[in-house]
Amino acid sequence: MELPFAESWKIKMVEPIRKSTREEREQWIKEAYYNVFQLKSEQVYIDLITDSGTGSMSDRQWAALMLGDESYAGASSFFNLKETIQKITGFEYVIPTHQGRAAENVLFSYLVKEGNVIPGNSHFDTTKGHIEARKAVALDCTIDDAKNTQLELPFKGNVDIKKLEDALQKYSDRIPFIIVTITNNTAGGQPVSMQNMKDVRALANKYNKPVLFDSARFAENAYFIKTREEGYQNKTIKEICLETFALADGMTMSAKKDGIVNMGGFIATRKEEWFEGAKGYCVQYEGYLTYGGMNGRDMNALAVGLDENTEFDNLETRIQQVAYLAQRLDEFGIPYQRPAGGHAIFVDAPKVLTHVPKEEFPAQTLTVELYLEAGIRGCEIGYLLADRDPITRENRFGGIDLLRLAIPRRVYTNNHMDVIAVALKNVFDRRETITRGVRIAWEAPIMRHFTVKLEKL
Repeated sequence: MELPFAESWKIKMVEPIRKSTREEREQWIKEAYYNVFQLKSEQVYIDLITDSGTGSMSDRQWAALMLGDESYAGASSFFNLKETIQKITGFEYVIPTHQGRAAENVLFSYLVKEGNVIPGNSHFDTTKGHIEARKAVALDCTIDDAKNTQLELPFKGNVDIKKLEDALQKYSDRIPFIIVTITNNTAGGQPVSMQNMKDVRALANKYNKPVLFDSARFAENAYFIKTREEGYQNKTIKEICLETFALADGMTMSAKKDGIVNMGGFIATRKEEWFEGAKGYCVQYEGYLTYGGMNGRDMNALAVGLDENTEFDNLETRIQQVAYLAQRLDEFGIPYQRPAGGHAIFVDAPKVLTHVPKEEFPAQTLTVELYLEAGIRGCEIGYLLADRDPITRENRFGGIDLLRLAIPRRVYTNNHMDVIAVALKNVFDRRETITRGVRIAWEAPIMRHFTVKLEKL
């Protein structure tokens, strides 16, 4: 008999979590203006708002933390991190930052100018925000099949090569670089195939454009290439990572995801011009070049985390837990972006709350209902996150409207996944009674979903 699947680690420390009553949650979410970002952590039972910075570090990472070199300049921790990044990515130049959006801010301050067009696959909120704040355009060239949540495709995060070439022809000199997000978070945590990245690189070479990878979950993307793409089954994750980054000129990374640290990020590139252009902005916005926005101890922990999380067993444990939650939702007939992604389940909110019009934000409404049901905090990745069109100021309803349940790494057990699944089932069972959503009472001009104030209709 084949042995059942089990985690590739054992538990050494636990943190208590508290249940709450429905009455308490109703009061708390009202005080938070129906925005789960405004809840206090102790008001949450199972926290799935993000997998960013919420993972559990290993014993090796905690040990490395104690050896951190906090020298302002030339810290050994930086060179330790730099060497690890070079081994995994092949990129020569490394600039540490305090997180992924800081890496974007530093690099885009050099690369992105007013009027530019940046084509890519479903730019994430901070990426799009940094582009649009500079009065440039984030042009989505994701394959159309990504919008069909019930379609089973192995690489639903792919760039549509025809759309990309059309953009390169139409906008020509206005395009400073192409961006590829691995995995494609906004499309539902969906991976990008190696072949698709090769096709993007070929087009980039044809039109003489550099390629940047948004790489927060590059290791998970490599796992899917190994398990889903022909010719990669016998390659290690680290070999696939090197092949991946050979197709790019540089990367930005929120290390809070696949680096499994609580804070950190970096820029890495093979282009000396990008390094020289960006490093002044690092000093201006983040800190000196050998610490950026990071402590020495955190750079040490990140070096270990990158090494650990580019090994198959660690990734398999993580991704199998997401798959387990997907299997439970399948039992209850709850629609989500298929197939299950690497870091989260993305529930198709308009297919659940069929009576809530798009103008009343079905995914945000479902997020609130799940919290009220069981104290589970998810995150809307949909119409609120999409913001308004920067020119017309109309809400952008062209994408997909999803409730993201992001699973922190090495934090919860499958018992927690069962609680999540049953709580969603309870909401799903009473979906016909949910006929109204929420409306915006106040919003920021950009990246509104973090601070928006909503009213329940």
